[in-house]
Amino acid sequence: MKIALDPYMFRSLPIDEMVRTVAELGYEYIELSPRADFMPFFVHPRADDARVRELKQSLRTHGVRLSSVLPLYKWSSPDETERQAAVRYWKRMIEITADLECPLMNSEFNGRPERAAESEAAFWRSLEELLPVFEREGIALNLEAHPDDFCEENTPAVDLVRAIDKPWVNYLYCAPHTFHLSGADPSADIAAMMRYAGDRLRHVHIADSFNHKGSSGLRYILNPPGTPARIHQHLDIGQGEVDWDVFFGTLRELGFDGVATACVFAWEERARQSSAFMLDRIRKELAA
Repeated sequence: MKIALDPYMFRSLPIDEMVRTVAELGYEYIELSPRADFMPFFVHPRADDARVRELKQSLRTHGVRLSSVLPLYKWSSPDETERQAAVRYWKRMIEITADLECPLMNSEFNGRPERAAESEAAFWRSLEELLPVFEREGIALNLEAHPDDFCEENTPAVDLVRAIDKPWVNYLYCAPHTFHLSGADPSADIAAMMRYAGDRLRHVHIADSFNHKGSSGLRYILNPPGTPARIHQHLDIGQGEVDWDVFFGTLRELGFDGVATACVFAWEERARQSSAFMLDRIRKELAA
């Protein structure tokens, strides 16, 4: 199993300093997430060949490897111009990932929940263009359901992954999305959701979150009433309401042997302490 850090809280550091910091914290793997000078959100990658070489050299120098690369593009947009642009961005980022000698990418479904059928159709059109590129480069793909995407819940997301019907396309369970993944079910049965994914569960994102459905839906009060906004957090383990005994216990039960990424975003003012704490807790729960 690979325990990785999403270094988003260190994104303002130069690339070499970011990699050195991750190594100093004790992580062996980085899950490369969006950063403005390399792979920004929703626009064309900024990394040129020189910047790719810089990252590769930094990884070698500091003894850290890439577990995965996480780009976010609007590949399920119902707007065809936007979708086509996203496919171009994906193709370039797949090329960069191959140059980085990283065997895995992961991403979100994207699209719009209020236009779910159109978004899913766009998603499949994008896959028709991109799956041959992934296959040619030998790069695997893990997909996660995300709040406010066209696919927000665990069961439909797992079913979509299975429908792609490629052994190298699998599922990512994101713990801070737990209370959205369960849909209207107030129990948020983590064990049932993970077991449903079964052998397709190859990646987990680890951070805590509060149950926005708690207290009869009054845990958070959003205005104006009826707003479709979604809310969740990426907190240190123990700061929210995810049932970590069940989460880690189910991973052990399933014999999980994929990528476990610490992805706390909430504490940039204490990013080092937070990242060190998360590594220690994940190791104690899973590394054995």
